[in-house]
Amino acid sequence: MSLGILGGTFNPIHRAHLRLADAARRELDLARVRFVPAGDPPLKRSGIAPAPHRLEMVRRAVRGRSGFEVDDIEVTRSGPSYTIDTLRALSGGDGARAPWFVCGADALAEIEAWRDFERLFDYAHFAVAPRPGQAHSLEALLPAGLARAFEPAPRGWRHRSGHALRMLPFELSELSASDVRARIARGQKIDDLVPGEVARYIDEHQLYREVD
Repeated sequence: MSLGILGGTFNPIHRAHLRLADAARRELDLARVRFVPAGDPPLKRSGIAPAPHRLEMVRRAVRGRSGFEVDDIEVTRSGPSYTIDTLRALSGGDGARAPWFVCGADALAEIEAWRDFERLFDYAHFAVAPRPGQAHSLEALLPAGLARAFEPAPRGWRHRSGHALRMLPFELSELSASDVRARIARGQKIDDLVPGEVARYIDEHQLYREVD
C-alpha cells in the first residue's frame, strides 16, 4: 500500500476535499492520505487566509478520520510553495514506493504553469479526479508537449519514469472554496459545505468576511 498526497491551498478545506481523499484511498489502495496545505501558493495571491489558519483548519477537518494525516512541510518551508519541491521531499528516495499525487482535472489541464512541470512525474504517480466542465479523458487534459513523455497503459498512461497517470472513478462536485468564501461574505451558514470544526474556526477567527 502507498501514500497518497493531496495538496492545495485549502482556502478553506471543504467536504469535497474529504470525499476526494476517501475515494483516492479506496480506489488506489492507499495506506494513508496526507494533506499538504500550501504555505505561499505562487499561482494564487488574493483572498487567501494566512497559512497558519489554513493549516489549522485542515488539521481540524481530518482529526479523528482514520487514514488521514496532515503535513506542514509547505507552511514551514520558506519561499513559494512549489509541488516539485514537496514531491522530491516526500518521494522517499531510491527503493521506496512512489506516492500518489491526487488532484482535480482542472489542475492537470493547467500543469504547464507549475514549476518544473516536466519533472513532476519523476517523483510520483498521478491520480486525477474529473470535474464538471472539464474534459473527462487524460488525452484531452494532458498538454500536448507533456504527452510525449507518456505511453498508453492498461489503466491509464505510463510516464517514461515508470510512474502511472490515471483517472479516478470519482467526479468532484461543483463545490469549491470560492463558493464557501462567498457564502461567508454574505453572512450565510456553511455547515453543509465544511466540517463543523472548520465552520466554528472560521467564525471564531472572522475569516473570509469580505468578498475576494
